[in-house]
Amino acid sequence: MKKFLFAICVLLLTAFAVAQDQTTPVEPMDQTPVFRVKVISRTTKAVNYRHRGGSTIVDMKGTSLMPGVTGKAKVDGKAGRLQVNADFSHLQPASDFGGQYLTYVLWAITPEGRAVNLGEIVPNTEGRFSLEVTTDLQAFGLIVTAEPYFAVTRPSDQVVVENIIRQETKGFEVPIDAKFDMVEGGEYTIDVSAPQLPSATGNPNTPLDLMEARNAVAIAKAAGAEQYAADSLAKAQDFLTRAEDYLHRKQGRTPIGTAARGATQAAEDARILTLQRKEKERIAAEKLAMQQAQEKAEADAKAAADAQAKAEADAKASAAQAAEDASKRAQAEADRAAAEKAKAEAERTQAAAEAAQAAALAAQQQAQAEAEKQRLAAEEAIRQKEEMRARLLKQLNSVLETKDTDRGLVVNMPDVLFDFGQFTLKPAARERLARISGIVMAYPELKFEIEGYTDSIGSDAFNQALSQKRADGVRDYLVTNGVSNDSVISRGMGKSDPIAPNTTAAGRKLNRRVEMIVSGDVIGTQIGTPAGGTTSAPDATQPASHP
Repeated sequence: MKKFLFAICVLLLTAFAVAQDQTTPVEPMDQTPVFRVKVISRTTKAVNYRHRGGSTIVDMKGTSLMPGVTGKAKVDGKAGRLQVNADFSHLQPASDFGGQYLTYVLWAITPEGRAVNLGEIVPNTEGRFSLEVTTDLQAFGLIVTAEPYFAVTRPSDQVVVENIIRQETKGFEVPIDAKFDMVEGGEYTIDVSAPQLPSATGNPNTPLDLMEARNAVAIAKAAGAEQYAADSLAKAQDFLTRAEDYLHRKQGRTPIGTAARGATQAAEDARILTLQRKEKERIAAEKLAMQQAQEKAEADAKAAADAQAKAEADAKASAAQAAEDASKRAQAEADRAAAEKAKAEAERTQAAAEAAQAAALAAQQQAQAEAEKQRLAAEEAIRQKEEMRARLLKQLNSVLETKDTDRGLVVNMPDVLFDFGQFTLKPAARERLARISGIVMAYPELKFEIEGYTDSIGSDAFNQALSQKRADGVRDYLVTNGVSNDSVISRGMGKSDPIAPNTTAAGRKLNRRVEMIVSGDVIGTQIGTPAGGTTSAPDATQPASHP
């Protein structure tokens, strides 16, 4: 182990020395400096803007990918920040570079190679756009890249615009060998081809924000976010579903764009988290392999040393035996008969030992086979539980909105299933609960927790009583329809655990709900520990001020 640690230290020190050798020293300057930043195969200039130094302007010019683009960027030195006002003309659709590209992003590149996303550039119908942003960076160059969505964290290699320093820009140029990572054109679609992206088949009149969100979610899923960043991906999917609903109901660009951009940001977070966790797995696997190799080497060395010691001991024993045989050679003939008898006994003993060893080996193999059989049976049981859980989730979702959580399958019963301020189930609610009963009765080992919730309007006692009665009403209806009374418990949660702000009517409506948590070992989840609530009777003197 010490040798292994020593080797790791040597590798780290070597890498550090190489990094120091590859860094170009920068000498102190007493004027406003201008840097050059190497962008893979091109060189882009970066300016060290003066703190509170007023305004300066750099030109923005299209690269060979889009030579017709023109523009300029005005940089104002403010207290603690820099304000950048950029104008562009003649930007062509980003999709010209491939189906995965939908928009443009303005980047600030530091002389050390760090890329910072300053904001999205969306051309209007005339190919013009103005962008006003602020940054805490002091020295940087500006480039524009085509991207699949606005929330990317590394620039692609589709650089369409870069800044050009004017002659009147104060300072002087110092070459800096700073490289920064760029995303190759296929990285975002490494697991999904461009024709398979939603943007390839979407309606061209779909808002750009929503199209970016669709692609972002699809790309995150292709990267493996469903396995490595399920919570973040679920958040992105929820935002996207909300945006699609806004589009379907023609709610306008503002609500659609807000939800869609939330989906894009969450999807990019899920993709980045997925890549980080995959890399962590890879590093852990390499570390384990190195550790196992080291342990094997040490074990082999010990085995070799033991074998050598045994060989030396055997050699000494053989020499001693040879000397003893020489001294007793005269008695060899007399002892021949006894030696033959002893030999025959030894052969019988060896045969018995070999038979016992064979029997032990057979028993060991039988035990191993039985253990493997039990392991496969356990895996099959887990798989069946997972299939049953997925099937039950799909069935419940066909009746009421159901989510798969750590507590179990949570069936959401909205406030509209009850009369206003009452706990009596509406006919539509009874119909849905009858269908729910028919589904869950096929799984007799399931457990059910019925939890009632209210908004924050009204007294705590009234909210507690109303939530308990609504939970009891659902429980009683399920029992009436054949669900075992021993499998169902109900709790009134009052106004606790809101899922939306109680400051708006929409939020209060979401908080007025009944949730049924379906669990049990048969679907791989034990019943959850009660989070609170009570089964006390409602306050009969409290007026029904709200549902």
